[in-house]
Amino acid sequence: MATDPAVRTRPARGRRAPRPSGDERELAILTTAERLLAERPLSEISTDDLARGAGISRPTFYFYFRSKDAVLLTLLDRVTEEADRASSAVFDTPGPSPAQRWRRCLDAIYTTFRAHRAVALAAAEARHTNAEVRELWAGMMETWVSRTAEAIEAERARGAAPAGRPARDLAIALNSMNERVLYATFAGDGPAVPEADVVDVLLDVWLTTIYRTTEPPA
Repeated sequence: MATDPAVRTRPARGRRAPRPSGDERELAILTTAERLLAERPLSEISTDDLARGAGISRPTFYFYFRSKDAVLLTLLDRVTEEADRASSAVFDTPGPSPAQRWRRCLDAIYTTFRAHRAVALAAAEARHTNAEVRELWAGMMETWVSRTAEAIEAERARGAAPAGRPARDLAIALNSMNERVLYATFAGDGPAVPEADVVDVLLDVWLTTIYRTTEPPA
């Protein structure tokens, strides 16, 4: 005998819906936090907001995170790791020309932080008062500075870039410029370079600084 589809798909009486795993709950908290950060600053978001958005109780929230600042720290850690993977892949798989390699590296960083701009802006604000956020950001910057300095030295060693000021000093200045320019662009904290032009503008400065020209040799 045929069974009515509505009856056939109805759960057995008394059966509970599957409970989300710990990873799912943590992800729900992080997803809620990023969504709310796009609407208002961290100072206006409560742990109750995060718990409610994740579909959990306040005590359950504290099982995963000690505070909303810890949520931001985890979000920032994930975003910086994503940006680092994307940008380091450029150095692992060289492109057909130096200009194209540097463009791909800058675009990887820009694209990642643009996709998570709410996290990036919240972290930039939190750095002034949160030592853990400041330490995480400094570690990320040190990684990029070291990688940039090594790439500049390699370009000098093969004769593509002229000798000049210490590669590390240039790397610090270039990455610090990226940080400020991208923040201004994402925050609308003028004067700011339009989003459509920001990678091109940054690339011109990088190439001029490293090669003394915007058209480096192949």
